Amino acid sequence: MHKRYAGVTLLGAILTFSAAIPALAVADQPPLKLVVGASPGGTTDRVARGIAQEMTGILGQTVIVENRPGAGGNIAADAVARAPKDGNTLLVSFTSFTVNASLYKKLPFDPEKDFTPISLLAEVPSVLVARKDFPASDVASLIAMAKKEPGKYSFGIGGVGSSLHMATASFEMDAGIEGLSVPYKGTAPALQDLVGGQVDLMFASAVNVMPLVGSDRVKFLGVTSPEPMKQFPSTPPIGDTVAGFSSKAWFGMFGPAGMSAERVAQLNKAVREGAKREGFVKLIQPEGGKVVTNTPEEFAQFVSEDIKRYAEVVKFTGVTAD
Repeated sequence: MHKRYAGVTLLGAILTFSAAIPALAVADQPPLKLVVGASPGGTTDRVARGIAQEMTGILGQTVIVENRPGAGGNIAADAVARAPKDGNTLLVSFTSFTVNASLYKKLPFDPEKDFTPISLLAEVPSVLVARKDFPASDVASLIAMAKKEPGKYSFGIGGVGSSLHMATASFEMDAGIEGLSVPYKGTAPALQDLVGGQVDLMFASAVNVMPLVGSDRVKFLGVTSPEPMKQFPSTPPIGDTVAGFSSKAWFGMFGPAGMSAERVAQLNKAVREGAKREGFVKLIQPEGGKVVTNTPEEFAQFVSEDIKRYAEVVKFTGVTAD
């Protein structure tokens, strides 16, 4: 189905010098660079900078963030795929990493063979909202209306190939409905048009719609997490109506293929320890998300399964990119 559309004694002197050696060794290390395929200020960038701060203290190695946006994260991913295998150039990526495997006709890298998965970092659900005067006030009513008039109701898409795009398509697939997709360059302009009544519905990140809670500017129909979200206490999970439905954006860390097992283990330990710290947890929570980490092996399996899952969703949309 195709849809439309970041002074001492000598002994004291010897002891002082000896104690300084480890610190000098750390200072001589090259920085660890986290490459991000998104612009500064966005969720992926904030996740990368948050974990960079924690890893710097844990590893005793300076960790910096380099933003290389473009092509849905592919420019950053390609740079890391070609980087030295010493583990000092890593990728902090997001859901598009697995979506792009089928969305793009040709990639300059293989998302499974050319990378070393380190760990997941976080998962963030989204929220289905409607314009304030939309006739339906819950998911069941929306589905009933959409089935009666296929293609009539419009969905704002906050970026083709984005996690929000995939949430939209997955919802339509699982609910057995067809909407009219209206692409935008980001969630903010799409939400602006929804508030203005130019589009009927959209899936939006929690951080974008939380300022609208308690107002009458939009209707909150459902959340994409399997369980209710505390940020939206009166908004039920879509899965309560559409059995098994769940959709979350994810963020994770990769290195180039061929890294040593010792370096991978060191990085995975640093990520998992850093992600548990209060600073990082508090960074994720306002997004409505939660910290999720795993082993490199578990992350590799996750990526493989996600690629297969999104291949079906991308096929449903009928969208491709060059």
